[in-house]
Amino acid sequence: MSVLLQISDPHFGTEQTPVVDALAALSREQRPDLVVLSGDITQRATQDQFRAARAFMDRLGVPFMAIPGNHDIPLFNLSARLFSAYARFHRSFGTALEPVYDAPDLLVLCVNTTRWYRHVNGEVSRAQIDRVAAALMQARSRQLRVVVVHQPVAVMRPGDVHDRLRGYDQALQRWSTAGGDIVMGGHIHLPYVKSLPGLPRPMWAVQAGTSVSSRIRDGIPNSVNIVRCGSDAPEGCCRVEQWDYAAQLNAFVRSTVTEITPVRRTSAA
Repeated sequence: MSVLLQISDPHFGTEQTPVVDALAALSREQRPDLVVLSGDITQRATQDQFRAARAFMDRLGVPFMAIPGNHDIPLFNLSARLFSAYARFHRSFGTALEPVYDAPDLLVLCVNTTRWYRHVNGEVSRAQIDRVAAALMQARSRQLRVVVVHQPVAVMRPGDVHDRLRGYDQALQRWSTAGGDIVMGGHIHLPYVKSLPGLPRPMWAVQAGTSVSSRIRDGIPNSVNIVRCGSDAPEGCCRVEQWDYAAQLNAFVRSTVTEITPVRRTSAA
């Protein structure tokens, strides 16, 4: 059994202390096996903001993996952006920009979709697509296979089309063929689970809202996702739960549950 907590877009520097405390309490209660921090960790990529984010992750006391978002690259310091775009990320979160988590029933593959030359939009390269596809092909048959990006691979609203990940169409075709189940992202501060059409096998986009920032969108509350597989989910399924911050309770409460049924193929390993 694995429980994955997805935290996205906390934008430390704009965090709300009561929401931060409530998220720490949720983690203590739910006891995830892994926390995935899917980008926009900071608001302006300052060292103080990165330190605050790392202190929060250490406070959770749970294994975690993190990828940068577009806000985690210096915006105004052009020299730093060009020559050391990830230096501050590295100081707080280590040298791995694309970490991997491999457990008996869960495989998580992270992809750095930020680029120093892009202010907002992200992209995925051919080499990244190939690397992830190769890893998915080697996954064990019982593993839930999750790819983590920052920008969304699928959107729900026409106004968000311009934020969609560059190269998403080629990536989804390859990753679906290779056995991927979920592509997890953030960036647009809008939570949803969406079945991805037109692929060789079923895949789902799992998007998270902003976890603790005051930069909420359209009145949508702060939210995080919990993904359960194994004994915590129905046989053959995994459960994706959206947890929203309820200000009147000063707590995160489960708002929606989506059950998805991955199509298993014979393991290559």
